[in-house]
Amino acid sequence: MARHAFTRELRLLTPAHFKNVFDNPVRAASPHLTLLAKPNELGHPRLGLAVPKKALKRAVWRNRVKRVVRESFRLRQHQLPAIDIVVVAKKGIGDVPNDELFELLDRLWRTLSRRCNGSA
Repeated sequence: MARHAFTRELRLLTPAHFKNVFDNPVRAASPHLTLLAKPNELGHPRLGLAVPKKALKRAVWRNRVKRVVRESFRLRQHQLPAIDIVVVAKKGIGDVPNDELFELLDRLWRTLSRRCNGSA
């Protein structure tokens, strides 16, 4: 049985981890989100979040988006290749309801998996 947790090992923690992903990443984008990814040697995916104040002014709005992204990642982590992912929110994401955000993320996870497996 696969564990569906979001432990410390599944997070990008340091600025160096984020910088590594921002240097020449594989991209999957929509009008509301951009996912940047780079292969890692850990054998499992890791997630980092960038939800700027410029995209969502209020902390509660930013936290909602982060919560939905983390939950979507937690449920899909076993179907993703060993990659480091940074999710960058764009302006207008606050208007997207949670169920549509889940569907959007699902499409972007699949796109990212295809592109990373094809380039690896």
